[in-house]
Amino acid sequence: MFGLGTAWEWLLRIAIGGAYVFSASYADAQITPDRTLPNNSNVIINGSIFNITGGTQAGRNLFHSFQQFSVPNGGTASFNNGLDVLNIISRVTGGSVSNIDGLIRANGAANLFFLNPSGIVFGPNAQLNVGGSFVGSTANAIQFGNMGIFSASTPNTPSPLLTINPSALLFTQINPGVITNQSQGPAQQDLTGQNVTGLRVPDGRSLLLVGGNINIDGGGLRAYGGNIELTGLAAPGSVGLNIVGNSLTSIVPNNVQRADVSLNNGAEVNVRGANGGDIKIQARNLNLAGQSKLRAGIESSLSTPDSRGGNVEINATGTTNLTEQSVISNSLREQSSGKTGDVNITTGSLNLSKDALINVSTLGKGDAGNIFIQASNAVSLVDSNTAIYSSVTSGAVGNGGRLNINADSLTLTDGASLGTDVVGALGTLSPGLGNGGNINIKVRSLSLNNGSQLSSGTSGQGNAGSISIQATDLVSFANLTSCTRKK
Repeated sequence: MFGLGTAWEWLLRIAIGGAYVFSASYADAQITPDRTLPNNSNVIINGSIFNITGGTQAGRNLFHSFQQFSVPNGGTASFNNGLDVLNIISRVTGGSVSNIDGLIRANGAANLFFLNPSGIVFGPNAQLNVGGSFVGSTANAIQFGNMGIFSASTPNTPSPLLTINPSALLFTQINPGVITNQSQGPAQQDLTGQNVTGLRVPDGRSLLLVGGNINIDGGGLRAYGGNIELTGLAAPGSVGLNIVGNSLTSIVPNNVQRADVSLNNGAEVNVRGANGGDIKIQARNLNLAGQSKLRAGIESSLSTPDSRGGNVEINATGTTNLTEQSVISNSLREQSSGKTGDVNITTGSLNLSKDALINVSTLGKGDAGNIFIQASNAVSLVDSNTAIYSSVTSGAVGNGGRLNINADSLTLTDGASLGTDVVGALGTLSPGLGNGGNINIKVRSLSLNNGSQLSSGTSGQGNAGSISIQATDLVSFANLTSCTRKK
Protein backbone atom coordinates (compact mmCIF):
# COMPACT_ATOMS: atom_id res chain seq x y z
CA MET A 1 0.00 0.00 0.00
CA PHE A 2 1.17 3.53 -0.78
CA GLY A 3 1.48 6.02 2.00
CA LEU A 4 -0.63 9.17 1.68
CA GLY A 5 2.35 11.33 0.68
CA THR A 6 3.51 8.85 -1.90
CA ALA A 7 0.03 8.54 -3.40
CA TRP A 8 -0.30 12.33 -3.74
CA GLU A 9 3.15 12.46 -5.35
CA TRP A 10 2.13 9.94 -8.02
CA LEU A 11 -1.20 11.66 -8.67
CA LEU A 12 0.54 15.01 -8.99
CA ARG A 13 3.06 13.59 -11.45
CA ILE A 14 0.26 12.18 -13.60
CA ALA A 15 -1.67 15.47 -13.50
CA ILE A 16 1.34 17.63 -14.39
CA GLY A 17 3.27 15.39 -16.78
CA GLY A 18 0.35 13.90 -18.67
CA ALA A 19 2.77 11.57 -20.46
CA TYR A 20 2.82 8.73 -17.92
CA VAL A 21 0.33 6.02 -17.04
CA PHE A 22 1.53 3.91 -14.11
CA SER A 23 0.61 0.39 -13.12
CA ALA A 24 1.27 -0.55 -9.50
CA SER A 25 2.77 -3.92 -10.40
CA TYR A 26 5.30 -2.19 -12.68
CA ALA A 27 5.90 0.91 -10.57
CA ASP A 28 9.41 -0.15 -9.62
CA ALA A 29 10.34 -1.13 -13.17
CA GLN A 30 12.10 2.21 -13.71
CA ILE A 31 12.44 3.31 -17.29
CA THR A 32 12.80 7.01 -16.60
CA PRO A 33 14.02 9.70 -19.03
CA ASP A 34 16.65 12.05 -17.61
CA ARG A 35 15.58 15.21 -19.49
CA THR A 36 19.04 15.98 -20.92
CA LEU A 37 18.16 16.03 -24.62
CA PRO A 38 16.87 18.90 -26.78
CA ASN A 39 13.90 16.67 -27.59
CA ASN A 40 13.57 14.42 -24.56
CA SER A 41 12.67 10.76 -24.49
CA ASN A 42 9.16 9.96 -23.30
CA VAL A 43 7.92 6.77 -21.64
CA ILE A 44 4.22 5.89 -21.59
CA ILE A 45 3.32 2.79 -19.60
CA ASN A 46 0.39 0.78 -20.92
CA GLY A 47 -0.04 -2.27 -18.72
CA SER A 48 3.25 -4.16 -19.01
CA ILE A 49 4.46 -2.25 -22.06
CA PHE A 50 6.81 0.74 -21.77
CA ASN A 51 6.33 2.72 -24.97
CA ILE A 52 9.41 4.84 -25.64
CA THR A 53 8.85 7.77 -27.94
CA GLY A 54 10.46 11.13 -28.60
CA GLY A 55 14.23 11.36 -28.44
CA THR A 56 16.50 13.61 -30.47
CA GLN A 57 17.17 12.68 -34.09
CA ALA A 58 20.27 13.64 -36.09
CA GLY A 59 20.12 12.33 -39.62
CA ARG A 60 19.26 8.65 -39.31
CA ASN A 61 20.52 8.42 -35.71
CA LEU A 62 17.95 8.63 -32.90
CA PHE A 63 19.27 9.46 -29.41
CA HIS A 64 17.57 8.47 -26.14
CA SER A 65 18.71 9.25 -22.61
CA PHE A 66 17.44 7.64 -19.38
CA GLN A 67 17.98 8.16 -15.68
CA GLN A 68 17.18 4.48 -15.11
CA PHE A 69 16.39 1.62 -17.42
CA SER A 70 15.25 -1.80 -16.19
CA VAL A 71 12.60 -4.15 -17.56
CA PRO A 72 10.80 -6.71 -15.33
CA ASN A 73 9.82 -10.25 -16.21
CA GLY A 74 6.80 -9.97 -18.48
CA GLY A 75 7.52 -6.34 -19.33
CA THR A 76 8.34 -4.89 -22.75
CA ALA A 77 10.48 -1.85 -23.50
CA SER A 78 9.30 -0.78 -26.94
CA PHE A 79 11.31 1.80 -28.88
CA ASN A 80 8.72 3.32 -31.22
CA ASN A 81 11.20 4.73 -33.70
CA GLY A 82 10.43 5.80 -37.23
CA LEU A 83 11.32 3.41 -40.02
CA ASP A 84 13.84 5.91 -41.38
CA VAL A 85 16.03 5.46 -38.26
CA LEU A 86 19.21 3.46 -38.85
CA ASN A 87 20.72 3.59 -35.35
CA ILE A 88 18.95 3.92 -31.99
CA ILE A 89 21.55 5.13 -29.50
CA SER A 90 20.45 5.02 -25.86
CA ARG A 91 22.33 5.83 -22.67
CA VAL A 92 21.62 5.34 -18.95
CA THR A 93 23.04 8.12 -16.81
CA GLY A 94 21.71 7.59 -13.28
CA GLY A 95 24.39 5.29 -11.88
CA SER A 96 22.28 2.15 -11.33
CA VAL A 97 22.63 -1.22 -13.06
CA SER A 98 20.12 -2.05 -15.79
CA ASN A 99 18.27 -5.28 -14.98
CA ILE A 100 16.67 -6.57 -18.16
CA ASP A 101 14.35 -9.53 -17.50
CA GLY A 102 11.76 -8.79 -20.17
CA LEU A 103 11.67 -7.87 -23.84
CA ILE A 104 13.48 -5.04 -25.63
CA ARG A 105 11.85 -4.23 -28.97
CA ALA A 106 12.51 -1.74 -31.78
CA ASN A 107 10.84 -1.01 -35.11
CA GLY A 108 12.12 -1.70 -38.60
CA ALA A 109 15.72 -2.68 -39.25
CA ALA A 110 17.36 -0.21 -36.84
CA ASN A 111 20.52 -1.14 -34.94
CA LEU A 112 20.17 -0.65 -31.17
CA PHE A 113 23.07 0.60 -29.03
CA PHE A 114 22.44 0.31 -25.28
CA LEU A 115 24.96 2.07 -23.03
CA ASN A 116 25.10 1.88 -19.23
CA PRO A 117 28.51 2.39 -17.55
CA SER A 118 27.18 1.01 -14.25
CA GLY A 119 26.44 -2.46 -15.61
CA ILE A 120 23.91 -4.55 -17.49
CA VAL A 121 22.24 -7.78 -16.34
CA PHE A 122 20.12 -9.77 -18.78
CA GLY A 123 17.98 -11.98 -16.58
CA PRO A 124 16.66 -15.49 -17.28
CA ASN A 125 13.63 -14.14 -19.18
CA ALA A 126 15.37 -11.44 -21.21
CA GLN A 127 14.61 -11.26 -24.94
CA LEU A 128 15.49 -9.12 -27.94
CA ASN A 129 13.20 -8.27 -30.84
CA VAL A 130 15.19 -5.86 -33.00
CA GLY A 131 15.47 -5.75 -36.78
CA GLY A 132 19.15 -4.82 -36.85
CA SER A 133 22.25 -5.47 -34.76
CA PHE A 134 22.47 -5.03 -30.99
CA VAL A 135 25.34 -3.58 -28.97
CA GLY A 136 25.21 -3.75 -25.16
CA SER A 137 28.09 -1.90 -23.51
CA THR A 138 29.26 -0.44 -20.20
CA ALA A 139 31.38 2.15 -21.99
CA ASN A 140 31.11 5.76 -20.82
CA ALA A 141 30.50 7.22 -24.26
CA ILE A 142 30.04 6.53 -27.95
CA GLN A 143 32.21 8.41 -30.43
CA PHE A 144 31.15 9.54 -33.90
CA GLY A 145 34.38 10.04 -35.81
CA ASN A 146 35.60 13.60 -35.32
CA MET A 147 32.02 14.91 -35.05
CA GLY A 148 31.72 14.42 -31.29
CA ILE A 149 30.61 11.98 -28.59
CA PHE A 150 27.44 10.94 -26.79
CA SER A 151 28.38 10.47 -23.13
CA ALA A 152 26.57 8.58 -20.36
CA SER A 153 28.92 9.54 -17.52
CA THR A 154 28.79 13.29 -18.22
CA PRO A 155 25.49 13.61 -20.08
CA ASN A 156 25.94 15.98 -22.98
CA THR A 157 23.60 17.30 -25.62
CA PRO A 158 24.21 15.38 -28.85
CA SER A 159 25.49 17.61 -31.62
CA PRO A 160 23.32 17.92 -34.75
CA LEU A 161 26.47 16.76 -36.56
CA LEU A 162 26.26 13.24 -35.09
CA THR A 163 24.69 11.89 -38.26
CA ILE A 164 27.35 9.30 -39.13
CA ASN A 165 27.62 5.74 -37.81
CA PRO A 166 29.16 5.30 -34.34
CA SER A 167 32.92 4.79 -34.65
CA ALA A 168 34.08 3.80 -31.14
CA LEU A 169 33.12 2.94 -27.57
CA LEU A 170 35.04 5.03 -25.04
CA PHE A 171 35.92 3.64 -21.60
CA THR A 172 37.24 6.25 -19.16
CA GLN A 173 36.52 4.50 -15.85
CA ILE A 174 39.16 2.43 -14.04
CA ASN A 175 36.81 -0.55 -13.55
CA PRO A 176 34.25 -0.78 -16.37
CA GLY A 177 30.86 -2.18 -15.41
CA VAL A 178 30.09 -5.89 -15.66
CA ILE A 179 27.77 -7.42 -18.26
CA THR A 180 25.92 -10.62 -17.29
CA ASN A 181 23.69 -12.69 -19.55
CA GLN A 182 21.44 -15.34 -18.00
CA SER A 183 18.84 -15.24 -20.76
CA GLN A 184 16.94 -18.43 -21.48
CA GLY A 185 13.92 -16.61 -22.82
CA PRO A 186 12.26 -18.00 -25.96
CA ALA A 187 14.04 -16.99 -29.18
CA GLN A 188 11.75 -18.65 -31.76
CA GLN A 189 13.24 -21.47 -33.88
CA ASP A 190 16.73 -21.95 -35.23
CA LEU A 191 17.47 -22.67 -38.88
CA THR A 192 16.71 -26.37 -38.42
CA GLY A 193 13.29 -25.76 -36.87
CA GLN A 194 14.28 -26.37 -33.25
CA ASN A 195 13.03 -24.08 -30.49
CA VAL A 196 15.92 -22.11 -29.00
CA THR A 197 16.44 -19.67 -26.15
CA GLY A 198 18.56 -16.65 -25.32
CA LEU A 199 19.30 -13.23 -26.78
CA ARG A 200 18.95 -13.33 -30.56
CA VAL A 201 19.39 -10.87 -33.41
CA PRO A 202 18.14 -11.44 -36.97
CA ASP A 203 20.14 -13.83 -39.13
CA GLY A 204 23.23 -12.20 -40.59
CA ARG A 205 23.26 -9.38 -38.03
CA SER A 206 25.67 -8.70 -35.15
CA LEU A 207 25.39 -9.04 -31.37
CA LEU A 208 28.17 -7.35 -29.39
CA LEU A 209 28.66 -7.26 -25.61
CA VAL A 210 31.50 -4.89 -24.72
CA GLY A 211 32.23 -4.06 -21.09
CA GLY A 212 34.28 -5.01 -18.08
CA ASN A 213 34.01 -8.68 -17.10
CA ILE A 214 31.54 -10.53 -19.34
CA ASN A 215 29.62 -13.39 -17.69
CA ILE A 216 27.43 -15.68 -19.81
CA ASP A 217 25.80 -17.63 -16.97
CA GLY A 218 23.54 -20.26 -18.53
CA GLY A 219 22.40 -17.76 -21.15
CA GLY A 220 22.32 -18.01 -24.92
CA LEU A 221 23.58 -15.65 -27.62
CA ARG A 222 22.44 -16.27 -31.21
CA ALA A 223 23.21 -14.58 -34.53
CA TYR A 224 22.87 -17.27 -37.20
CA GLY A 225 25.18 -16.47 -40.10
CA GLY A 226 26.06 -13.23 -38.32
CA ASN A 227 28.62 -12.01 -35.83
CA ILE A 228 28.86 -12.35 -32.04
CA GLU A 229 31.61 -10.58 -30.11
CA LEU A 230 32.44 -10.60 -26.39
CA THR A 231 34.98 -7.99 -25.34
CA GLY A 232 36.17 -7.36 -21.79
CA LEU A 233 38.21 -4.30 -20.76
CA ALA A 234 39.80 -3.85 -17.33
CA ALA A 235 41.12 -0.29 -17.72
CA PRO A 236 40.46 2.90 -19.66
CA GLY A 237 40.66 2.57 -23.41
CA SER A 238 38.63 2.64 -26.59
CA VAL A 239 37.09 -0.04 -28.77
CA GLY A 240 36.64 0.83 -32.42
CA LEU A 241 33.40 0.05 -34.25
CA ASN A 242 33.19 -0.81 -37.91
CA ILE A 243 29.80 -0.96 -39.62
CA VAL A 244 29.68 -2.40 -43.15
CA GLY A 245 26.23 -3.24 -44.44
CA ASN A 246 24.54 -5.56 -41.96
CA SER A 247 27.81 -6.42 -40.21
CA LEU A 248 29.06 -4.63 -37.10
CA THR A 249 32.48 -5.54 -35.71
CA SER A 250 34.81 -4.19 -33.04
CA ILE A 251 38.50 -3.32 -33.09
CA VAL A 252 40.43 -3.67 -29.82
CA PRO A 253 43.92 -2.10 -29.65
CA ASN A 254 46.64 -4.44 -28.39
CA ASN A 255 47.66 -2.07 -25.59
CA VAL A 256 44.26 -2.05 -23.89
CA GLN A 257 44.17 -4.07 -20.66
CA ARG A 258 41.59 -6.87 -20.91
CA ALA A 259 39.04 -8.20 -18.43
CA ASP A 260 37.72 -11.76 -18.02
CA VAL A 261 35.08 -13.50 -20.12
CA SER A 262 33.34 -16.58 -18.73
CA LEU A 263 30.70 -19.02 -19.97
CA ASN A 264 29.15 -21.40 -17.46
CA ASN A 265 26.09 -23.56 -16.73
CA GLY A 266 25.39 -24.62 -20.31
CA ALA A 267 25.91 -21.18 -21.86
CA GLU A 268 25.86 -21.17 -25.66
CA VAL A 269 27.13 -18.79 -28.34
CA ASN A 270 25.87 -19.90 -31.76
CA VAL A 271 26.40 -18.40 -35.24
CA ARG A 272 25.90 -21.51 -37.41
CA GLY A 273 24.05 -20.67 -40.60
CA ALA A 274 23.92 -21.19 -44.34
CA ASN A 275 26.89 -18.89 -44.85
CA GLY A 276 29.25 -16.80 -42.72
CA GLY A 277 28.99 -16.68 -38.94
CA ASP A 278 31.86 -15.36 -36.80
CA ILE A 279 32.59 -15.50 -33.07
CA LYS A 280 35.22 -13.20 -31.61
CA ILE A 281 36.28 -13.06 -27.96
CA GLN A 282 38.76 -10.52 -26.57
CA ALA A 283 39.67 -11.16 -22.94
CA ARG A 284 42.31 -11.51 -20.28
CA ASN A 285 41.16 -14.94 -19.06
CA LEU A 286 38.55 -16.95 -20.95
CA ASN A 287 36.76 -19.72 -19.07
CA LEU A 288 34.26 -22.22 -20.49
CA ALA A 289 32.75 -24.62 -17.95
CA GLY A 290 29.59 -26.60 -17.26
CA GLN A 291 28.98 -27.85 -20.83
CA SER A 292 29.22 -24.40 -22.37
CA LYS A 293 29.62 -24.11 -26.14
CA LEU A 294 30.93 -21.90 -28.92
CA ARG A 295 29.32 -23.09 -32.16
CA ALA A 296 30.19 -21.89 -35.65
CA GLY A 297 30.11 -23.45 -39.11
CA ILE A 298 27.54 -24.40 -41.72
CA GLU A 299 24.25 -25.76 -40.41
CA SER A 300 22.59 -28.97 -41.58
CA SER A 301 20.77 -28.99 -44.94
CA LEU A 302 21.08 -25.24 -45.52
CA SER A 303 24.05 -24.51 -47.73
CA THR A 304 25.25 -24.36 -51.33
CA PRO A 305 28.61 -25.54 -52.70
CA ASP A 306 29.76 -21.90 -52.50
CA SER A 307 28.92 -21.51 -48.81
CA ARG A 308 31.75 -20.37 -46.58
CA GLY A 309 31.60 -20.50 -42.81
CA GLY A 310 33.12 -17.83 -40.57
CA ASN A 311 35.84 -18.12 -37.95
CA VAL A 312 36.08 -18.49 -34.18
CA GLU A 313 38.68 -15.96 -33.02
CA ILE A 314 39.91 -15.98 -29.43
CA ASN A 315 42.48 -13.56 -28.11
CA ALA A 316 43.09 -14.03 -24.38
CA THR A 317 46.18 -12.41 -22.93
CA GLY A 318 46.07 -14.63 -19.83
CA THR A 319 44.69 -18.17 -19.69
CA THR A 320 42.06 -19.95 -21.78
CA ASN A 321 40.34 -22.80 -19.89
CA LEU A 322 37.85 -25.35 -21.22
CA THR A 323 36.45 -27.89 -18.78
CA GLU A 324 33.40 -30.01 -17.88
CA GLN A 325 32.41 -31.07 -21.41
CA SER A 326 32.67 -27.57 -22.84
CA VAL A 327 33.16 -27.33 -26.59
CA ILE A 328 34.52 -25.02 -29.27
CA SER A 329 33.28 -26.29 -32.64
CA ASN A 330 33.46 -25.01 -36.21
CA SER A 331 32.08 -27.72 -38.47
CA LEU A 332 30.29 -28.52 -41.71
CA ARG A 333 27.15 -30.33 -40.60
CA GLU A 334 25.29 -33.27 -42.12
CA GLN A 335 23.72 -32.88 -45.59
CA SER A 336 25.46 -29.55 -46.14
CA SER A 337 28.15 -28.44 -48.53
CA GLY A 338 30.76 -25.72 -48.71
CA LYS A 339 33.73 -25.04 -46.43
CA THR A 340 33.89 -24.13 -42.78
CA GLY A 341 36.08 -21.47 -41.23
CA ASP A 342 38.90 -21.82 -38.73
CA VAL A 343 39.38 -21.80 -34.97
CA ASN A 344 42.16 -19.34 -34.10
CA ILE A 345 43.32 -19.10 -30.49
CA THR A 346 46.00 -16.68 -29.32
CA THR A 347 46.56 -16.90 -25.57
CA GLY A 348 49.04 -17.09 -22.73
CA SER A 349 48.11 -20.66 -21.74
CA LEU A 350 45.46 -23.09 -23.00
CA ASN A 351 44.07 -25.79 -20.67
CA LEU A 352 41.52 -28.47 -21.60
CA SER A 353 40.20 -30.94 -19.03
CA LYS A 354 37.19 -33.06 -18.02
CA ASP A 355 36.02 -34.04 -21.53
CA ALA A 356 36.49 -30.62 -23.12
CA LEU A 357 36.78 -30.51 -26.93
CA ILE A 358 38.00 -28.25 -29.72
CA ASN A 359 36.74 -29.55 -33.05
CA VAL A 360 36.85 -28.67 -36.76
CA SER A 361 35.28 -31.45 -38.81
CA THR A 362 33.30 -32.12 -41.95
CA LEU A 363 30.14 -34.20 -41.76
CA GLY A 364 28.87 -33.10 -45.18
CA LYS A 365 30.34 -32.36 -48.61
CA GLY A 366 33.23 -29.97 -48.32
CA ASP A 367 36.47 -29.29 -46.48
CA ALA A 368 36.85 -28.68 -42.76
CA GLY A 369 38.57 -25.58 -41.46
CA ASN A 370 41.82 -25.49 -39.50
CA ILE A 371 42.85 -25.01 -35.87
CA PHE A 372 45.63 -22.53 -35.13
CA ILE A 373 46.82 -22.28 -31.51
CA GLN A 374 49.46 -19.75 -30.51
CA ALA A 375 50.31 -19.91 -26.79
CA SER A 376 53.18 -17.99 -25.22
CA ASN A 377 53.25 -20.50 -22.36
CA ALA A 378 51.72 -24.00 -22.03
CA VAL A 379 49.08 -26.01 -23.86
CA SER A 380 47.71 -28.78 -21.64
CA LEU A 381 45.13 -31.53 -22.29
CA VAL A 382 44.02 -33.81 -19.44
CA ASP A 383 41.55 -36.77 -19.21
CA SER A 384 40.53 -39.53 -21.60
CA ASN A 385 37.71 -37.74 -23.44
CA THR A 386 39.53 -34.43 -23.73
CA ALA A 387 40.66 -33.73 -27.29
CA ILE A 388 41.61 -31.34 -30.05
CA TYR A 389 40.73 -32.94 -33.37
CA SER A 390 39.57 -32.76 -36.97
CA SER A 391 37.62 -35.55 -38.69
CA VAL A 392 36.23 -36.49 -42.06
CA THR A 393 33.32 -38.43 -40.58
CA SER A 394 31.40 -41.39 -41.97
CA GLY A 395 29.33 -40.29 -44.96
CA ALA A 396 31.34 -37.09 -45.43
CA VAL A 397 33.20 -36.09 -48.60
CA GLY A 398 36.02 -33.59 -48.15
CA ASN A 399 39.38 -33.00 -46.57
CA GLY A 400 40.08 -32.64 -42.88
CA GLY A 401 41.56 -29.53 -41.32
CA ARG A 402 45.10 -28.90 -40.14
CA LEU A 403 46.05 -28.72 -36.46
CA ASN A 404 48.80 -26.17 -35.84
CA ILE A 405 50.18 -25.60 -32.35
CA ASN A 406 52.93 -23.15 -31.53
CA ALA A 407 53.63 -22.97 -27.79
CA ASP A 408 56.33 -23.10 -25.15
CA SER A 409 55.16 -26.55 -24.08
CA LEU A 410 52.51 -29.11 -25.07
CA THR A 411 51.40 -31.74 -22.55
CA LEU A 412 48.85 -34.54 -23.06
CA THR A 413 48.09 -36.75 -20.07
CA ASP A 414 45.63 -39.31 -18.69
CA GLY A 415 44.28 -40.41 -22.07
CA ALA A 416 43.88 -37.00 -23.72
CA SER A 417 44.23 -36.90 -27.49
CA LEU A 418 45.28 -34.65 -30.34
CA GLY A 419 44.48 -35.99 -33.77
CA THR A 420 43.04 -36.00 -37.26
CA ASP A 421 41.30 -38.88 -39.00
CA VAL A 422 39.13 -40.14 -41.84
CA VAL A 423 36.40 -42.33 -40.35
CA GLY A 424 35.24 -45.63 -41.85
CA ALA A 425 31.74 -46.89 -42.57
CA LEU A 426 29.23 -46.61 -39.73
CA GLY A 427 25.81 -48.24 -39.98
CA THR A 428 24.23 -47.10 -43.24
CA LEU A 429 26.84 -44.39 -43.74
CA SER A 430 29.63 -44.93 -46.25
CA PRO A 431 33.28 -44.45 -45.27
CA GLY A 432 34.53 -40.90 -45.12
CA LEU A 433 36.05 -39.85 -48.44
CA GLY A 434 38.98 -37.44 -48.32
CA ASN A 435 42.37 -36.83 -46.79
CA GLY A 436 43.01 -36.27 -43.13
CA GLY A 437 44.53 -33.00 -41.94
CA ASN A 438 48.18 -32.52 -41.09
CA ILE A 439 49.41 -31.93 -37.55
CA ASN A 440 52.18 -29.37 -37.06
CA ILE A 441 53.66 -28.85 -33.59
CA LYS A 442 56.36 -26.32 -32.77
CA VAL A 443 57.30 -26.20 -29.08
CA ARG A 444 60.17 -26.10 -26.63
CA SER A 445 58.97 -29.31 -24.94
CA LEU A 446 56.42 -32.03 -25.73
CA SER A 447 55.17 -34.53 -23.18
CA LEU A 448 52.67 -37.40 -23.68
CA ASN A 449 51.91 -39.78 -20.82
CA ASN A 450 49.37 -42.06 -19.14
CA GLY A 451 47.67 -43.32 -22.29
CA SER A 452 47.47 -40.03 -24.18
CA GLN A 453 47.57 -40.05 -27.99
CA LEU A 454 48.92 -37.95 -30.82
CA SER A 455 47.64 -39.48 -34.03
CA SER A 456 46.66 -39.06 -37.65
CA GLY A 457 44.85 -42.01 -39.19
CA THR A 458 42.33 -43.25 -41.71
CA SER A 459 39.87 -46.14 -41.81
CA GLY A 460 37.98 -44.45 -44.63
CA GLN A 461 38.79 -43.71 -48.26
CA GLY A 462 41.73 -41.33 -48.25
CA ASN A 463 45.15 -40.70 -46.82
CA ALA A 464 46.05 -39.86 -43.27
CA GLY A 465 47.66 -36.51 -42.65
CA SER A 466 51.29 -36.04 -41.68
CA ILE A 467 52.64 -35.31 -38.19
CA SER A 468 55.46 -32.79 -37.83
CA ILE A 469 57.09 -32.10 -34.46
CA GLN A 470 59.70 -29.42 -33.85
CA ALA A 471 60.86 -29.40 -30.22
CA THR A 472 63.92 -27.43 -29.19
CA ASP A 473 64.31 -29.03 -25.76
CA LEU A 474 62.49 -32.19 -24.63
CA VAL A 475 60.19 -34.84 -26.13
CA SER A 476 58.82 -37.36 -23.64
CA PHE A 477 56.53 -40.41 -24.16
CA ALA A 478 55.61 -42.51 -21.14
CA ASN A 479 53.11 -45.10 -19.84
CA LEU A 480 51.54 -46.64 -22.98
CA THR A 481 51.32 -43.34 -24.81
CA SER A 482 51.18 -43.45 -28.63
CA CYS A 483 52.22 -41.18 -31.45
CA THR A 484 50.99 -42.73 -34.68
CA ARG A 485 50.22 -42.08 -38.32
CA LYS A 486 48.14 -44.82 -39.93
CA LYS A 487 47.33 -44.85 -43.62
